[in-house]
Amino acid sequence: MAVPKRKTSPSRRNMRRSHEALHTEAHGECPNCGELKRPHHVCGSCGYYDGREIAPAGDKLKVVVRT
Repeated sequence: MAVPKRKTSPSRRNMRRSHEALHTEAHGECPNCGELKRPHHVCGSCGYYDGREIAPAGDKLKVVVRT
């Protein structure tokens, strides 16, 4: 069975993990209402996507979009 000959130093371990950081999510302005929304997603406040109303705005918007 393969076993490491030496302990991996914290420096080497951290260099290996340097690409595992979380990236910030992209947000853009909704052209209809001006609220921030994720790109290529329905706007959570007005229910518009690509200039068309996909879902009615209001409290039921979250249920309509997720199902």
